[in-house]
Amino acid sequence: MSQSESSPPRTAVLNIVGLTRRHIGEDTPFIAKFLERDSISFAEVKPTIPAVTSTMQATFLTGKTPGDHGIVGNMWYDRAYAEHRCWKQSNHLVEGRKLWEHIREERHPDFTCAKVFWWNNMYSSADYQITPRPIYCADGKKVFDIQTWPMNLRSKIKRKLGKFPFPAFWGPAAGIDSSRWIAQSAKWFEDKFSPHLNLVYLPHLDYNLQRLGPEDPAIAIDLREIDDIVRDLVTHLEKRGVAVVLLSEYGITKVDRPIHLNRLFREKGWLSWRQELKREVIDPGNCEVFAIPDHQVAHVYVKNPDLINEVAELLRGVEGITAVMTREMQEANGLAHERSGDLVVVSDERSWFTYYYWKSDRKAPDYARSVDIHRKPGYDPVELFVDPKIKFPKLKIAGKLLRKMLGFRMLMDVIPLDASLVKGSHGCLPESREDYPFIAGAFPDCENEEPIEATEVYNKLFDLCAGPENAE
Repeated sequence: MSQSESSPPRTAVLNIVGLTRRHIGEDTPFIAKFLERDSISFAEVKPTIPAVTSTMQATFLTGKTPGDHGIVGNMWYDRAYAEHRCWKQSNHLVEGRKLWEHIREERHPDFTCAKVFWWNNMYSSADYQITPRPIYCADGKKVFDIQTWPMNLRSKIKRKLGKFPFPAFWGPAAGIDSSRWIAQSAKWFEDKFSPHLNLVYLPHLDYNLQRLGPEDPAIAIDLREIDDIVRDLVTHLEKRGVAVVLLSEYGITKVDRPIHLNRLFREKGWLSWRQELKREVIDPGNCEVFAIPDHQVAHVYVKNPDLINEVAELLRGVEGITAVMTREMQEANGLAHERSGDLVVVSDERSWFTYYYWKSDRKAPDYARSVDIHRKPGYDPVELFVDPKIKFPKLKIAGKLLRKMLGFRMLMDVIPLDASLVKGSHGCLPESREDYPFIAGAFPDCENEEPIEATEVYNKLFDLCAGPENAE
């Protein structure tokens, strides 16, 4: 029987965000034992620039560089609309053949795939999809929810598992409950559909590694919590004959230096904003220069090409910036795409870029003090904190939720504007290999002394998921 007529092996890829060799040990007993198995090989992965969620996942699932697959970050500037695009979910944004599509075309036409909370999830060719998607009502109310494909799975999985704990997925309450629910949903998809490939996103470590930093002793609790979830999920999957791959997207390094690029551009007279209800809202279409920051990488957009060299020279003199990539340098580093900035800047591993552009906090836009990942023109890890200046934060939040329940409009303005609170970040190439992401699974040739490129992860996964090219 040819391989195309036989059943392909079944595989699950558990994306344990933020986990690196540095953290594997006594606080992750199950993961440590998994890596010690004779059948398991381990390789560090040299991350792409930027080493951020959407970019790394797109690289893993297409085998292409960011310049080729188009996901140059979690966010970028749309020049035609003169608007920023942050955390967009459409899989149509990811250019190139996806892993499961490749396997269908070349090996197994009936190959099935479940995408469980991986990003750029919606409208893909994956058979089963589940992703967070709030409902935005006409009266301004926001209702936490999910979206699935097929659509009818949404009500079924919520009846089985309850509502997805959205506040635990991002924001000041982000914690283990979201990863636990995601893991349970992965088991649900396995039990109900037995997909050939189950892609599972487990974000738990991402939160306190950014809040507290990777060296904080309290991270041991988070490691034990995610280890328990991985143990339960791997045990369930392996009992059903599924081969498990452990993967991570990036490592998080300790930071103590936020860099405010847009405030720098404002001082130079290059930034434009408009007054809205006595607050300042950035107006990118009229900016001569502005940045879309994304952790330790920022895309800088320059309206007048004659200004690019001056901007680049200014940025090269900023403490904490290690690279200022022109278009030519982006080409050489696999980052050149129409979505990319005219310049791409990279920080050192102890620094990160804020989106802040106002001089006075009194003038900050209303979304600045809220969890609002789509309206903010850049990534904001300060959303993981409640403002320490609020005397009774739980009481204030309860009061606002009560107003919401009674049908009144309210603004959950409890986020601080102090970037120094953030203690961990990612996106640049870390100095130590112990802070590189990794891949571990039953790969016959994956035990490498040197890290593999992020684009190579695709080939490793293809060979494992597709199985031998010919089988008797």
